[in-house]
Amino acid sequence: MTTSQHRLPRSRSPRIGLLGSYGGFNIGDEAILQCVLGCLRAHRPQAELIVFSRDAGHTRAHQPMADEVVDWEGVPQKQVTDVLSSLDLLVLGGGGILFDGEARRYLKLVRAAQVRGVRTFAYAVGAGPLRESDDREAVRTVLPAMDEVVVRDEESRLVLEEVGVERDLVVTADPALLLPPEPFTAEMMRQEGVPANARLVGMSVREPGRAAEKLDEGDYHALLADVADFLVRRLDAHVVFMPMERHDVRHAHAVLSRMTAPDRGRILHSAYTPGQVLGLMSHLDLVVGMRLHFLIFAALAGLPVLPLPYAGKVFDFARRLGAPALVGVAREQVGLLLAEVDRLWDEFPQRRVDLNTRVRTLRQLAAETCARCAALLDDMDRAHNPPGQAGASGTARGTEITASHGLHLLDRGPEEGAVAGRSAGQEA
Repeated sequence: MTTSQHRLPRSRSPRIGLLGSYGGFNIGDEAILQCVLGCLRAHRPQAELIVFSRDAGHTRAHQPMADEVVDWEGVPQKQVTDVLSSLDLLVLGGGGILFDGEARRYLKLVRAAQVRGVRTFAYAVGAGPLRESDDREAVRTVLPAMDEVVVRDEESRLVLEEVGVERDLVVTADPALLLPPEPFTAEMMRQEGVPANARLVGMSVREPGRAAEKLDEGDYHALLADVADFLVRRLDAHVVFMPMERHDVRHAHAVLSRMTAPDRGRILHSAYTPGQVLGLMSHLDLVVGMRLHFLIFAALAGLPVLPLPYAGKVFDFARRLGAPALVGVAREQVGLLLAEVDRLWDEFPQRRVDLNTRVRTLRQLAAETCARCAALLDDMDRAHNPPGQAGASGTARGTEITASHGLHLLDRGPEEGAVAGRSAGQEA
């Protein structure tokens, strides 16, 4: 494979494109976009940030840091490639976008940028499963030609190595670990019917996936209802179901309908920003769930977390968090699952410090991705400008300073252990 010679940045603020699963389909993906935009804006205040979105209208309305938003699905190819040709850098990700049926689509645009001399950077992407030949070939062809490939977890690196990617792969952490919280007010709680001054448990449910491969959907919902009822009885709690994307609502209703105490359950029905969902965590005492970013938000808030893994990314995050990493759930093992919830609650006061330390480490890794992307922009500046002359963005800082700047983003996130499970360990 040949790639066109990288052109030098023009004598102006750089144009940086962001390509990912953006457009309001998933709260986790929107959190990632907000954090990547924040990284780039902090390092290059005058840069033109262009988001390639699956729903440009949604992105324009909800991502004010984006200077320009373009649709890339269902539009003429020339319309997209014209924008690609105008870029100095294309940032792929972050998030889980390199998987069967999707990897080839994203990497087609990355390859189009490469042949036009645009620099390319993979920003803490997730990979897998990758079994389809077209997706595997796209990954093997395009990733080695990128300026740098950063993945968000060890599982992704193993997947890419198995596919046959021959290049250095840097492992950091999910970009959403740097998300700043926004208030989830008492009025929002009231509108959702969530009681004030009550013990609250958050739950995230989605389609079963690999978490419950041996269960039909009805048994899967009944199992999670058993968990919710146990939490109600054991902790004298109310359960708040938190949909992270629209399909989760149906599964939350199915679980609620099978509870013996449905009056103790509430399903969030309004649309919230990622920061508001993170802010809601400050009202909770414990979480049980499947969605990766639901678990990330809970960990940022210092809550006891019980993941129900449905994919490698959740297994990996549970391991790095030191949380229980269940292999899956089966109807006949409901007793073991409830015992795990019970143990998590009782032992959390002793584990709180360890959790906060692990979260701090993960946030530092997330900031490293930002620093690496910023260092690439600095290198592009140095290639264009003589030594000692400021670049188009007004900076010619070296990599060491850039890395330090990336870590400053940690100051924008929630305080470590600020919530720390408001009443974890207390008997019901």
